[in-house]
Amino acid sequence: MIETVAAVNLMVEEVMKIKKNRLAPDVITGREKRICIVSGIFGDELQGQYVCYELIRRIKEDYSSLAGIVDIYPELNPLGLEARTREIPGPELEMNGLFPGSPSGVMGEYAAYCVFEDIKGADFCLDVHGSNMFLHEILQIRMNDDYVDALMPYARALNTDMIWIHPSNQVKSGSLAYELNRIGVKCFVTESSYAYKINRAYGDQLVDGIFALMKELGIWTGDAIIPREPLVTNDAEMAFINSESSGIFIPEVEVSTFVRKGAKIGSVIDVITGSVEEVVTAPKDGVVCAMREYPAIEEGSLLARIVGGPET
Repeated sequence: MIETVAAVNLMVEEVMKIKKNRLAPDVITGREKRICIVSGIFGDELQGQYVCYELIRRIKEDYSSLAGIVDIYPELNPLGLEARTREIPGPELEMNGLFPGSPSGVMGEYAAYCVFEDIKGADFCLDVHGSNMFLHEILQIRMNDDYVDALMPYARALNTDMIWIHPSNQVKSGSLAYELNRIGVKCFVTESSYAYKINRAYGDQLVDGIFALMKELGIWTGDAIIPREPLVTNDAEMAFINSESSGIFIPEVEVSTFVRKGAKIGSVIDVITGSVEEVVTAPKDGVVCAMREYPAIEEGSLLARIVGGPET
């Protein structure tokens, strides 16, 4: 059932609407578990659009196996998606800093309030992101170390490649995940692919994981995969590779590749002189979990991240 969660009047008699699709069993007892899938907080991140579509499609194919409630919010920032911008156009506010919102606030604050109130009481919420225009990232979960014990069982079920645990002092208040965890609704973020693109392989992998989690929670009684074992890491195990020069970055390896310390991962070239300004090498053994996607760089630009140690 399609429901309008928030409606805000705009200029020229237009209305901004945030909608959700509620999928639930035909007979409701009141004891059903509820999971929420949200996406589109940043208007340039499209990965979640495919995830929402594919999740709904698969549920409809075997609706009799649905034993709980699945609320899907594909476009939390519909104006941003339409304008292809990360922020809410007009006020240029980042929606993922406005939660829990305000019933008397401006457009973005009011919309955040309506969404937050609607999600309250859920057993779990997944916030699906799509990286940014600069980096291609493997399918990963980001979570706050304050909630690791509560969130890890959910994270391990989601079939991702990596779980990245951040120190709590790096997690900003006002984000949907932070504020939901603060009130007791389990929530974390997935990142994958890069902005303005849809990677179906990552999307299918995550949807498989969502069904696995729903089965574990008793929301789904149909078939589900056995999730892959993710690499669990933290900031101390992550190597950040930044450019020492400006130019165009040409990668030599792809994300998910295992590299040895000293291996060449790319070059920075000068297109006017036809010279190589910098040969970029791996500072440690590990897996390339992020790689520069937008090739134009300046000194200090993030080129790649490498995580882990010995190949397994």
